[in-house]
Amino acid sequence: MIDGDPDPAHVGKYYIEPQKLTMRMSMRRFTRPTNGFSKKIENHAASVSIHITYYNFAGTHNTPRVTPSMAAGGTDPVWELEEIVDMAR
Repeated sequence: MIDGDPDPAHVGKYYIEPQKLTMRMSMRRFTRPTNGFSKKIENHAASVSIHITYYNFAGTHNTPRVTPSMAAGGTDPVWELEEIVDMAR
């Protein structure tokens, strides 16, 4: 986990809202209880972790045509879903 001391002048909800919308739209766990609903909080947390990791390290985005972590200079190769699931175990 990365901690820091962010400058309050550069903190705003407009940085996180697009990612929250993507999560809500792509994960059925955030809608009403259906087949994708998590009954255990541990399963829900694991699903959210896998989604966020995939979004940032494996999913290439259209505008920069790279993953967010590659755009920030964090990683070089695009991760595979199998690597993310193995890491979550």
